[in-house]
Amino acid sequence: MDFQKRILSILANSKNKSKNMKRLYMFLFSTLVFTTFQAQNKFNLLVGTYTNTCESKGIYVYEFNAATGEFKLKNNSENVLSPSYLSVSADNKFVYAVNENGTQSTVSAFGYSAAKGKLTFLNKNDALGADPCHLINDDKNVIIANYSGGNIAVFKKKPNGSITEVQQLIQHEGKGINAGRQEKAHVHMVCFSPDKKFVLSNDLGLDKVFIYKYNPNSKNEILTLKESVAVKAGSGPRHLTFSKDGKFVYLIQELDGTLTTFSYDKNGSLKLVGESSILPKDFKGGTGAAAIKISPDGKFLYVSDRVDVNAISVYKILKNGGLELVEQLSTLGKGPRDFAMDPTGNYLLVAHQYTNDIIIFKRDKTTGKLTDTGKKIELCSPVGLVFTKI
Repeated sequence: MDFQKRILSILANSKNKSKNMKRLYMFLFSTLVFTTFQAQNKFNLLVGTYTNTCESKGIYVYEFNAATGEFKLKNNSENVLSPSYLSVSADNKFVYAVNENGTQSTVSAFGYSAAKGKLTFLNKNDALGADPCHLINDDKNVIIANYSGGNIAVFKKKPNGSITEVQQLIQHEGKGINAGRQEKAHVHMVCFSPDKKFVLSNDLGLDKVFIYKYNPNSKNEILTLKESVAVKAGSGPRHLTFSKDGKFVYLIQELDGTLTTFSYDKNGSLKLVGESSILPKDFKGGTGAAAIKISPDGKFLYVSDRVDVNAISVYKILKNGGLELVEQLSTLGKGPRDFAMDPTGNYLLVAHQYTNDIIIFKRDKTTGKLTDTGKKIELCSPVGLVFTKI
């Protein structure tokens, strides 16, 4: 029975007018509450994929219900080449993607209608570095990390959301002790500090975290080097995340599974607090730590590991910034390159590059623990996840 029929039924079947009106008001109120609740729990899930290994059209947009874990496909891009990592503008009107294609790699800009889940291609430009793997944006600039190119490229935004050609290119030089993976610089991430005064960049090849002063309005010196911090030789820093209060930075190192905690101050300085390993005790086999994220409430840290591990580690964040292991569990697939929690924190979704699926876990907000829901999104080579408002 739809909304209008329900109201008419109430009016027709009640003999007492005052009771009738009371019932009507109660029904209208409960309907409004339910509708509001449903709307507040629906988000868009944007998925970036690799398009060179199986059939994929690029970026996919799903509607995700954070109350039930249900999902449905809303839209997808057409013929977008390997948009492996995505970044959404703060006003929710634009999406930016790196397009991994060796030395022919590009960066793309799209208009974004959240209501329809529709992406409208605006433009793309040369990344000026091979295999871009990460990017960020604000209202002025789009900044990307070129992995094989070993550099950082900065693009200006135009008023319509499209991007200029590269305005600044910062090349890292050197190598690490792992001859197979650290033969040169490999920039793996760029990340704004909470106050947007600095940009931090992890270089897997050099075992360093670079800290750049951020000058958003500059024409071609948007980033200027403040300092770099060395981490354990051969560890290969990949991704980092800030604690909710901005006082700590958690860094995952891809090559050996090291998890490093730094304190962070408002002057953009990192100080080593502690190191641990995400690898299970006595583990023997290949490791490839990938994504690291903090829960929306700031109380728990999650880290994924690939190759032979294919697991996610859950940590409780202590008041002093320390970490306490809660659990390690299988991600139920191969190659958990990225994962994301919905904005309510009810669910955690893991994207598997090699088993072509996104596994949906229910998340206990009190303990941080994860439980398989049995639900999964089947999709070619999903490797980047981001939630947006509708």
